[in-house]
Amino acid sequence: MVELLLLVGLAVALFVGFNIGGATTGPAFGPAVGSDAISKTGAAALMSLFFFVGAWTIGRRVVDTLGTELVTDPGVFSIESSIVVLFFIGGALFVGNYYGVPASTSMTAVGAIAGLGVASGELDWAVMGEIAIWWIVAPIVGFWTSGMIGRYLYPRINRWVAIVSTPGPLTELDRSGTIPRPRLGPNTTRREFGGAVVVVAIGCLMAFSSGTSNIANAIAPLVGVGVDIDLLILLGCTAVAVGAFTIARRTLDTLGNDITELPLTAAIIVAIVSSVIVVGLSAIGIPASFVIIATTSIVGLGWGRATRTATLSEVVSGERSPNVSVGALAAEEPGEEVPPIGEEDEDTIPAASDLFDPTTTGRVIVMQNVVPIISTVGAYVAFSVLFRVW
Repeated sequence: MVELLLLVGLAVALFVGFNIGGATTGPAFGPAVGSDAISKTGAAALMSLFFFVGAWTIGRRVVDTLGTELVTDPGVFSIESSIVVLFFIGGALFVGNYYGVPASTSMTAVGAIAGLGVASGELDWAVMGEIAIWWIVAPIVGFWTSGMIGRYLYPRINRWVAIVSTPGPLTELDRSGTIPRPRLGPNTTRREFGGAVVVVAIGCLMAFSSGTSNIANAIAPLVGVGVDIDLLILLGCTAVAVGAFTIARRTLDTLGNDITELPLTAAIIVAIVSSVIVVGLSAIGIPASFVIIATTSIVGLGWGRATRTATLSEVVSGERSPNVSVGALAAEEPGEEVPPIGEEDEDTIPAASDLFDPTTTGRVIVMQNVVPIISTVGAYVAFSVLFRVW
C-alpha cells in the first residue's frame, strides 16, 4: 500500500513539474521568442537545460526550506498529505497554464504547504514570516533598482543596445560544403545577431534562476517524507522539460506577443535585475516569485525613465511633477540620443496603454492572485476535513 501511495505521490510531483515548465518558460524566453531570436522548440530545450543546472546546485536550499523548515514537525508530511499538497499545487498551476498565464509557482507552493501547516497546527510562523517579509522587500528592491537604472542609465544602455530587426531569418545553414555550417541570414547584421544572443542568454539566466527557486515547489513535500533528493530533482526536471516543450507554448505566446511590446533594452534590464534577486534569495533558501519581481521592475524602470523630465531639485521643491508612465520605456528608439535630465519634453513620453495590452495585462494580474489563493485555501479546507477523518 505504501509503495502504491509513493507512486501516486511521484506521479502528482511530475504533474506539478510539468505545470512549472509551462508556467516559467514564458517569462524566461517570451521576449526572445517574441523577437524571433529563437524558436519555441529552442526555448524549451534551453529552459530544460538551465533549469536543471539551477535546481541541481542552488535549488537544494529552497527544497530544505519548504520540505523541512516551513512546518515545525516534518512528520506532517506523510505520503498521503504530500499527495494532497502536490495536488493543490499542480491543480492551481494548471488553472493558470490553461488560461495562458504564468502564475507564481513559489507563492502557490508555499500557500499549499502553509495550508497544511495551519490546518495541522504545525506551521513555523517564524519561517513563514521571513518568507513573507522577503516577498514584500524583494519587489521593492526590484522597483528601486530598476528605477535608478531607468533614471540615470537607461538612455546610455539603450544607445549601446541599438538593435534593429531586419527581414528574413536570423541565421541559416550554409550547405555549400561537406558539412552544413550555420551563418548569418542574408539581411542579418552583426549587431542584430549580437542582440539576439544577449536576449537568449538572458533567457538562460532566467531559466537558471527559475530552477534555483521552483524545483522545490514540485518535490519538497516528498523530500519531507524521506525520498532521495537527487532522484526527485532528476524526475522533477524531466517533468519541467516536458511542460516546456508542450503547454509552455501558450505562455510563450502571452509573454512574447500578447501582453506587451516591451523594448529590448527594457527586457534585458528587467531580466537581469529580477534574476539576480531570485538567485540571491534562493541562495539563502527563500522561494521567490520571479513574475512579481519582474512586474515591479518593469514599473520601476518606466517610472525612473519618465522622471528624467525633471531634475531632482525641481521634484523636491515641487516646481515640477514628472509625468510618470511605464510607456516612457518606449519613448525613444535604440541608439537615439536623449536630452539631459530636466530638459526632456514630457509630451514625448507615450502613455502606458501604448506599451501594454490592457485586457491581457488585467487577465495576468487577476490570475496571479487567484492561483495562489486557490492553492492556499483549497489545501487548508481539505486538510481541516482530512485531519478529522485521519
